[in-house]
Amino acid sequence: MITEALYRELKKITEEEHGILHGRREIEKERYMGRGTDMIDAAKLLESGKLIEVRPHTRFVHFPKHTHNYIEMIYMCSGMTHHVVDGEDIFLKEGELLILNRKAEQEIFPAGEEDIAVNFIILPEFFDYTLKMLGEEKNLLRDFVVDCLMGRDERSGYMHFKVAEVLPIQNLVENLIWTIWNRQSNRRSINQATMGLLFLQLLNHLDSMETRREQQGQRLVIDVLGFIEEHYRDGELTELAKQLNYDVYWLSKEIKKQTGRTFTELLQEKRLNQAAYLLQNTTKTIQEIGLAVGYDNQSYFYRIFKEQYGMTPKKFRCKP
Repeated sequence: MITEALYRELKKITEEEHGILHGRREIEKERYMGRGTDMIDAAKLLESGKLIEVRPHTRFVHFPKHTHNYIEMIYMCSGMTHHVVDGEDIFLKEGELLILNRKAEQEIFPAGEEDIAVNFIILPEFFDYTLKMLGEEKNLLRDFVVDCLMGRDERSGYMHFKVAEVLPIQNLVENLIWTIWNRQSNRRSINQATMGLLFLQLLNHLDSMETRREQQGQRLVIDVLGFIEEHYRDGELTELAKQLNYDVYWLSKEIKKQTGRTFTELLQEKRLNQAAYLLQNTTKTIQEIGLAVGYDNQSYFYRIFKEQYGMTPKKFRCKP
């Protein structure tokens, strides 16, 4: 929950809301969109040169179907808002986050006076620093989530995080809102660092994330990649099938269908990515690294590493 002082500010009736309460029945499209379009334009909401802004969600009025040319993150401070995103109903409750990529189509039903939400308007380049904070080491799970965020994954227009009980996430979102709202000095650096920490926390709570129901395969991909990140050294498909309560043969086919790769290929990619990271960032011997990522057979490790990177582990370590 955000501080009481900030909550009082966010709850104030705005000029736009005052007009709605006194008879205006529709949103003022010129506040949000150019003429003849249903796309909300970041240029209408962001000052020139800014990459991120926050604004209270406008209450008491219906927002018809629209898209955005920016990434939108909505945080529910109190109450609830009803959204339809890509044809699916989403009821965003207190403490929850909804992140929409630029390809999402959104409709919002009227909110009441106590339904206080904060909209983050974020240009994609704001996330450049955030992505660096998520690590240089190749991470299939992180890359999958980033693709969803940036709209590179066609299957997902939104990510709904039910994280009201996760205190670190609540604190980080509150810090973001406070810093932007109060125009704190050095806020761009602070906000980018805070957003990086927020996404690191969200990656730890992907079990609380919902996406398009018609794409249940996306939930499976997250579970599979999460398992591989945790158990890449000795993880087996039979163990994962048992953990997810799936038939191992069905799971094998579904992983191939959803990712285009087999479980073994995904596991090997993670192992080799980890080996490459260790070669360039540690002083472990090549044999120690091979063992650390799950390869007891060193000659096999050398061979598949060379197939992946076009050079031996030794040459890879020495490259500039």
